[in-house]
Order: sequence, then structure tokens, then C-alpha cells
Amino acid sequence: MKPVRILSPFFMLFFLAGIFFGACPARAGETGVAWRDLSPREQRVLHRLEDRWDQLPADRQVRLRKGARRWISMSPGERAEARKRFRKWKNMTPGQRRRIRACYRQFRKLPPEEQERLRRAFKWYRNLPPERKKQIRERWKRLSPEKKRIVRERIRQGGPLRRSIKGNRRPGRRR
Repeated sequence: MKPVRILSPFFMLFFLAGIFFGACPARAGETGVAWRDLSPREQRVLHRLEDRWDQLPADRQVRLRKGARRWISMSPGERAEARKRFRKWKNMTPGQRRRIRACYRQFRKLPPEEQERLRRAFKWYRNLPPERKKQIRERWKRLSPEKKRIVRERIRQGGPLRRSIKGNRRPGRRR
């Protein structure tokens, strides 16, 4: 069995944002959704839940319907990516899942502007070539705890990162 690498909280937050991008709980007092009120396409997506649909809490029914609608609107490529994320989630330990959920709760407490800034940063990172991602991860591993704290603070403030890790360059390298 392959060991599962634990990423820094910074990257875990981004991963979590990718999983839950746009998800939100139902509002208090919201009523559930009757199975017969689902469209045929929504029913096909949620078919495994049909037998117990009426026993699900109303807020869960609303979230599941929202997820089914989102699934229906995805392109085949987006669906493949979502399946990959679902498999990754399924293979995580309960401890890893708890940590991700905690990061997600933290993310949801952030102001909307900060959430959007983090989404943009995650999208930027996700679109990097694999070699560049590897360089960033390796560089992160080499940083001292103090430098990591400074970088995290700069990220929270939305400031430039290069100055925050100045002095951590390899000898003989110019910028």
C-alpha cells in the first residue's frame, strides 16, 4: 500500500476548496425535496438513494439535489476530475478527512473576498505544470518553520511572497 503524503495546511485548504467549491448547507427552516419533485436526470444521478430518500434530513436532500444539478451541468472532463477527487477522498483515513473538514470549516468562516482570493490562488496552483508544482513543494519542505510562518502570514494578507522568503535562495542564484 502506498503511503499517503500529508500536505501542508495551506495546500490542504486548497484541496478542500476544490472538493467543496461552491457547496453550502441548506438554510434553517428549508424544506426537503420529494423524490417525485426531482427531474428524471436528477433521479438518475441520485438513484442509489431512492429507497432511503424520504429518511434523509431536509438539508441533505437539498444539498444532494444541488450536487446532482451541478453534476448534470459538468462536462465529461469535469466529471472525470470529480470522480478522481471522490476516489482520493474515499481512500483517505478518517484522520485526514477530519483535518480536511476542519480546514473547510475555517475556510467558510473567511470573508467572501478572502475565499475568492484563495480560490484564485488554488486555480493558479492547479493549472501549473507538474514540474513547477514539484519545485514549489520541494522549496516549501526546505523552508524553516519561521519562514513558513512568514509565508503563511503573507498569503493571508495577500502580499507578495518573494520578499517573505528572501535569504532562502540557493547560493549563486540571481533574480
